[in-house]
Amino acid sequence: MDDERNIVLTGFMGTGKSTVGRLLAKLLDREWLDTDQMIESEHGPIPEIFATQGEPYFRSLERQVARQLAGRTNLVISTGGGMMLDRQVLDTLDPVCRIFNLVATPENILSRIGQHVASQRPLLADDDPMTRIAELLAERSVGYAEFEMIVTDDKTAFEVATQIAKLVTTN
Repeated sequence: MDDERNIVLTGFMGTGKSTVGRLLAKLLDREWLDTDQMIESEHGPIPEIFATQGEPYFRSLERQVARQLAGRTNLVISTGGGMMLDRQVLDTLDPVCRIFNLVATPENILSRIGQHVASQRPLLADDDPMTRIAELLAERSVGYAEFEMIVTDDKTAFEVATQIAKLVTTN
């Protein structure tokens, strides 16, 4: 393995960050952490945070988590979809992490998260989640383009985890 830098999986919701992260951690014998789970365990459900405190407050919680994780090594970290697009988070984690952007088409994203679940996601609370997904992907495309891209369409989570493990251990 090239080093003990953390591996960060970012990308839009429904691209496989959590599922791939768990598998990748097992393949590389590392600890897996999910930033959304870390926030929820301390502050409650994310939809509730968005509803009562707003998105800016939620983003401040993500920055706190980034500072906590920057001091650790040998982790696989699955982030919330917008976390690594925050310049403060990126500046905190980029020096100590290798960042992979998991990518999927809007159709696959909606299929993976499901129409019902989409309505429970604060950023997709819309009558037309497919259009909203496409809009958000377009808004985030420049930020996501900064990271190593891994397409997850037509691949199993294990295939994606194996692909990343190979990249990490050979580069």
